[in-house]
Amino acid sequence: MEKNFDRAVLEDLLKRRFFYIPSFEIYQGVSGFYDFGPPGCSVKQNVISTWRQHFIIEESMLEVDCAILTPEIVLKASGHTERFSDLMIYDTVTKEVFRADQLLTEILKTRLKDEKLDEQLRKEYEEIIAQADCYKEKEMHELFQKHKILSPNNNPLSEPVPFNLMFSTFIGPTGTTKAFLRPETAQGIFVNFRRLLGYAGGKVPFAVAQIGNAFRNEISPRSGLLRVREFTLAEIEHFVSPDRKQHEKFKRVAEMELTLFPQKQQLSDGKTIGMKVKDAVDQGIINNQTLAYYMARTHLFLIKLGIKPEGLRFRQHLKHEMAHYASDCWDAEILTSYGWVECVGHADRSCYDLKAHTKVSKTELSVFEQFDEPRMEKAYQAKPVMQKIGREFQKKARLISNHLKQMNSEDAENLKKNIENDGKAKIEIESEEFELAKDHVEFSLEDVKINGRNFVPGVIEPSFGIGRIIYAVFEHSFSVREDDKRRGFFRFTPAVAPVKCSILPLSSNTDFDPLIQKIQSKLTLLGISTKLDTTSTTIGKRYARTDEIGIPLAITVDFDSLNDESVTLRDRDSTKQVRGNYSDIIDSVFQIIQGSLTWEEVTKKFPAFNRPSDKD
Repeated sequence: MEKNFDRAVLEDLLKRRFFYIPSFEIYQGVSGFYDFGPPGCSVKQNVISTWRQHFIIEESMLEVDCAILTPEIVLKASGHTERFSDLMIYDTVTKEVFRADQLLTEILKTRLKDEKLDEQLRKEYEEIIAQADCYKEKEMHELFQKHKILSPNNNPLSEPVPFNLMFSTFIGPTGTTKAFLRPETAQGIFVNFRRLLGYAGGKVPFAVAQIGNAFRNEISPRSGLLRVREFTLAEIEHFVSPDRKQHEKFKRVAEMELTLFPQKQQLSDGKTIGMKVKDAVDQGIINNQTLAYYMARTHLFLIKLGIKPEGLRFRQHLKHEMAHYASDCWDAEILTSYGWVECVGHADRSCYDLKAHTKVSKTELSVFEQFDEPRMEKAYQAKPVMQKIGREFQKKARLISNHLKQMNSEDAENLKKNIENDGKAKIEIESEEFELAKDHVEFSLEDVKINGRNFVPGVIEPSFGIGRIIYAVFEHSFSVREDDKRRGFFRFTPAVAPVKCSILPLSSNTDFDPLIQKIQSKLTLLGISTKLDTTSTTIGKRYARTDEIGIPLAITVDFDSLNDESVTLRDRDSTKQVRGNYSDIIDSVFQIIQGSLTWEEVTKKFPAFNRPSDKD
């Protein structure tokens, strides 16, 4: 981001050149929805293509494309119907609705600008802001009351209440099958785990990726692409053995240095630290190698898109922020004019998801690991006391007995603990519950020859918010010319640029057509997108137009080109030009786009060319 960054100038350019606009604009729009225009659509697809190359192809991942409409039972099992909510509050006079944590944060931030504010109160406000999205209803209400928070209209506010963020609907004409638009793409991967495991050869680790739209019925969408109701996610579920979270490629990133903002620093001096990936894992700051590996790969991906390293950090979730199932979480945050924005989440989700779906679906979602040689291990055995079970459960006794005998060591140990703690425990067999007491079952720890083991894999999940990343790229790539502060343009990397090369004939003379067609055809065959501008406006203004949408290179055809097929090649960032045969120039364009040649190297291959000023 430029030091004198002006968001208004950026937003004007984004709208004027139709990168994206509010959806349904001619009907005054609906907040939280956006349409991408031609350049914005190209940028989005380029970001996704880069992501697919960087992760799916280079990491040999499996890819799926699952249904968006999700039956209620799936999201009940995952916990979304119960927990996927934000606190809503409304103005009791105007009935205007607000997201409670956002309103609280905005008002307290405004108060913090008062230089006369009491220091103790200032510290309290900062602590509240840091964890505003973690408060429960009662805690949030108490904060609003204690600090006398009113609505922006200076009216009293209601008590905060939870609002589930999922869009609900029904499948079929009868309206009996309730469903939701998916709030994330992960559940489609989890419910297909058995088939994916088979495709992966029955062994972990393996990773599965999915790119697609998700939906969240945000209470008060704002900040453009940063908080919307329909958005694109690119998610990875990396399945691992819970006790083996090393990554085979970890050495490739071990010496990389990341900017980390761990829990300890957030609660003390509030400063980030630079640390090698290896050291962060060795010191237990990052939970495991696989989580750290993906954080490093994410760093490389974001830099490839044009995110500036000084505006990128990884913030660890505080303990009260951590999802109930997670053992460690880190957000890749990018600095924008809105502050630090979470763009990529990295979570060690443990075994929660597969266990939850196993319980509800009654389908075993586990992995069998065959040992190279049998092992003798201590294992809990659950032994039914048939006399007691038979007397109480009668016809169901054999069913219960067989279930107990087939229990694995972990389940038997859990049953033992539950009975010891409560004097009884429930087991579920074929959708029927049975309550067992101490005298129904005996437990023993025995030496057992084990040929293999069944285990439920853990999951490491990097989740990328494509829209947020794109907006961050817009800000980090936006620039103005020193000699014209009103002339905004994008310094997109070749990977992101919506068009890679423009073709600009100096004249509309038809004699130019054959050479233009040769140039465009060769560029297209090389997979290089082009934009031909044959308008009669000055070459300087045409350069400015291509700069505005971030085209990195421009080939200009002039009257000399008709004699010797030489053309000029202009670099967007420096505005410098070189001249050479059109075929050689195109070869250099291809190498620049591929990242194997720099502009500095191009200037050494071809003679410089001085055309009149870009403003002409």
